[in-house]
Amino acid sequence: MAHIEDPNRQVGYLQQCLSSDKKPIGLFLGAGCPMAVKTGTDGKQPLIPDIAGITKIVCDELSKCKDCGPLLTTVQGHFTNDGRDNPTVEDMLTHIRALRAVAGKDQVRGLCADKLDQLDKRVCTLIHQIVDKALPDTETPYHRIAAWVDAVRRENPIEVFTTNYDLLMEQAFEDCCVPYFDGFAGVRKPFFDLRAMEEDMLPPRWARLWKLHGSVNWYQVANKGVFRGTASNDGDLKRVIHPSHLKYQESRRMPYLAMIDRLRAFLKKPTATLILCGYSFRDEHINEVIVQGLQCTQTAVAFALMFDKASKCLHAMPLAANRPNLNVLARDGGVIGGQESAWPEKDAESVSSDAGRWVTWIPVDPTNDKAKRRAEFALGDFAVFGQFLQELVGAVRQPLEVPSGK
Repeated sequence: MAHIEDPNRQVGYLQQCLSSDKKPIGLFLGAGCPMAVKTGTDGKQPLIPDIAGITKIVCDELSKCKDCGPLLTTVQGHFTNDGRDNPTVEDMLTHIRALRAVAGKDQVRGLCADKLDQLDKRVCTLIHQIVDKALPDTETPYHRIAAWVDAVRRENPIEVFTTNYDLLMEQAFEDCCVPYFDGFAGVRKPFFDLRAMEEDMLPPRWARLWKLHGSVNWYQVANKGVFRGTASNDGDLKRVIHPSHLKYQESRRMPYLAMIDRLRAFLKKPTATLILCGYSFRDEHINEVIVQGLQCTQTAVAFALMFDKASKCLHAMPLAANRPNLNVLARDGGVIGGQESAWPEKDAESVSSDAGRWVTWIPVDPTNDKAKRRAEFALGDFAVFGQFLQELVGAVRQPLEVPSGK
């Protein structure tokens, strides 16, 4: 990285964008975000694991099942034969559904339709069990996002996009009494309403929450559409968890394409600003939507806040190198304005002892107190990003006590 860039300048740009009451602002929350919420007796366990962690749990549980274990072995054999290493649970679901789409009443690659349906349902049930968690308190990054959304009267609604299936953002909005719309209407049995999404006449103070890959509380009812809620007995209901990009029957009624369209529509807005956190850029379809949107709207800009060093952002860096309004801000550098950059180094004595939380200065040689310090950009940590938002708006609103009804 030959070019040296000041990370504090990027922090200033982010502060300016996120404090604006006129810009269209969107947040994109990836699978890394729930990992910033720590639980357990040691306070170090992530509330929900990342995709690799979820994949391991799902595979371990499937391997214990006498019915699904052999099916899992068959599917894993497909990946091995096809030369695809380390498939995630999302890759497996996509593969299972691709086979199901062509199986009909016959078999395909050693699996019949009934077995594929059985495996699909079991995987989705396990995902539900893993990610259906509640936030432990009101000081989480999710609550800080909700407080930030509620703090400023804006001309445009805040739009939150997420690939996560959990209900953490919903809980935070409700804990903080922030109204939001997620594409569903109703109380007893909320139903997916495509027309309401497309017309979108709600006031700007309502946040929009778009769950691109579905949710643990969405269900598809045959010939009736998609509903949100809980089901004590799944029966023939299908959970709407769809990391795959297959074109479902009557797909325009399905939430997936409608949610993707909302991302496209957001990026068409002049001066739109999209902040991505916890997203690894492994989803090629979503990457395509983001890159094409930024290409079509030159005044739009995206900031990808990465947890890891730039050398580990293998999917994000090449995209940003060819798209000047996609900025990748990693721990030790990134790509800014299409140019690969490193954060600077400074002499120890020139680094202020009260250096900010958003950019920290780490000794190049930890054994030498007088060694040069290198800058580290900290906002790729979702917990730190939550603190950043809180500093912009102040304290998080405490949830109301809800009467028990007794």
